Amino acid sequence: MSRVALPHDAKAGPTKPEVRAVLLQKLGLGPDDHFVEVGSCTGAVTVGAARRAGRVTALERKPDRLETTERNLAANDVAADVDLREAEAPDGLPDDADALFLGGSRNYEAVLDHAVETGVDRVVMNVSRLEVAGAATEAFRERDLLDEVVQFQVSRGYELAGATSFDSDNPVYMLVGGAGGDGEEVAADGGSVGGDSR
Repeated sequence: MSRVALPHDAKAGPTKPEVRAVLLQKLGLGPDDHFVEVGSCTGAVTVGAARRAGRVTALERKPDRLETTERNLAANDVAADVDLREAEAPDGLPDDADALFLGGSRNYEAVLDHAVETGVDRVVMNVSRLEVAGAATEAFRERDLLDEVVQFQVSRGYELAGATSFDSDNPVYMLVGGAGGDGEEVAADGGSVGGDSR
């Protein structure tokens, strides 16, 4: 995965590189895809998606964070057509998304309803709080969106008394599924590997 430059701070985030790598694999973005992100914050996911998808729409409700997204996007090499929108989802969501990522839990049920109504093929949501993860999992299930829940934790080494010890990041719960498509599993390179993923 190409390095993402984030010279500008949004006072929150960004999604950790290891989490972004899993996220982008689950989304399986290709050059014909329209990717939509809810809560762009630093723009870390925006940049990664814009290197894979043909079109990107990124929503951010806070104008200062949207400006940070724009500045960090400009600091990276991306080829996709990127539309940055100051909006609080579900307002501002397009109706033709192929893949949707929810980076936060604000208004997530209304966003999921929109995904179902518009037949979004791939939906991924990251959650860091246990109680929200449980409620969001049920919301995915109630809408017949859920394919899998992945929980993972990243630890980073640091030197301690001449040896290596580790600091652990907060666990991430990743909800993966979709409302549309033909039920084919998506390969890491964005291609279909066949089979029913539900």
